[in-house]
Amino acid sequence: MWQAGVLLIFILVVFSLGKSPVFRVDRAGAAIIAGALMVDFGMLTFEEAVKAIDFRTIVILFFMMIVIANLKVAGFFELIGAFILRNVSTKKQLLLATVITSGVLSAFCINDIICLLFAPIILLVCQRSGCNPLPHLLGIAIASNVGSAATFLGNPQNILIANLSGVAFTDYSFTALPIVLIGLVVSYLVIMYGYRQQLQGRIKLTEYGKIAVHKYLVIKSLIVLVLVIIGYIAGQDLAIAASLGAAILLMTRRVEPNKIYTSIDFNLLVIFVGLFVLVGGLEHSGLMAVVVQNTVHYIDFQNQIVFAALIIVLSNIVSNVPAVLLLKFFLPATGADVLWKALALFSTFAGNLTITGSIANLIVVEIAKRQNVNIRFGDYFKVGLPITIITALLGLTILKYF
Repeated sequence: MWQAGVLLIFILVVFSLGKSPVFRVDRAGAAIIAGALMVDFGMLTFEEAVKAIDFRTIVILFFMMIVIANLKVAGFFELIGAFILRNVSTKKQLLLATVITSGVLSAFCINDIICLLFAPIILLVCQRSGCNPLPHLLGIAIASNVGSAATFLGNPQNILIANLSGVAFTDYSFTALPIVLIGLVVSYLVIMYGYRQQLQGRIKLTEYGKIAVHKYLVIKSLIVLVLVIIGYIAGQDLAIAASLGAAILLMTRRVEPNKIYTSIDFNLLVIFVGLFVLVGGLEHSGLMAVVVQNTVHYIDFQNQIVFAALIIVLSNIVSNVPAVLLLKFFLPATGADVLWKALALFSTFAGNLTITGSIANLIVVEIAKRQNVNIRFGDYFKVGLPITIITALLGLTILKYF
């Protein structure tokens, strides 16, 4: 049990800092090390470690990445950038278009990947239109977090929660959608007010530049994505629907397969595998049972305000996916639909509190840094804090009725 505790602390430290304070180990490496040591220390047999992995979640993430990669290769995101540049005339309109686009795309595709693909597009749009990119980049990160809360397809932790909870796609989205729509409006207004000086005036009208768009592949990929979503809503297993969609897109004479594979975030998949093994070891060692027994006496998990605050704090300390894997032990086996919905909503909204609150934020920061645009902690926090508070309060209010 104490060995499991040491590995848990190791993971929490690395996920909190983003890397090991001693060795050159990132989050993916820490997940691999912790998972391997769970088996090496005898807390799990190899067979038990394999059983601990939720392969359905891994399969869904992998095949959804293939679908989104096809949209990238087809030039879909460049097409959106060109459309935005042609149809906005002021800096505030550009921010609005950025928030709407990022929020809507992140509702149906994994938000981390949307940020990875959309941030370079908005940087180019800002460069060509003479805008300060800072508020628009913040708009991408914040709107992707808010928008991804709308469905179980929006981010990795929601995909995980969909598999753990058994809550129906439509049931969750019916609850989350009004919160997300208001949240996107709030995000735009807060960023607009916080950066009102940088958002004054009109933009310079200029051409986006020549882009390579494969219209057939764009249409094919969008149709497949829509069919995957429809199949999921109709009750089809998402893993089966996503794998079928990816298989259809891989049957092509137009696209080099390596272009698709290089767009898959294997680091994220590795992190999930390692965390599943770690949590399996924690459960098998008895440590989680002890923690749960001693914690429920002090924290009322049925109190939504307390539960929401705990989710937001823990998600910002260790990141949202590990937070979900740890908090699942505190949810009752039955009759917990509202708590699962709360876990999906607040673990996602928590990503807007600080610049390190979600992987999506860090992706935008790193992409901006490569273009000599620095997003500081204070730049993000001054808009992230009020947005997190407002969306959390909205969530608490609406969850009372659902």
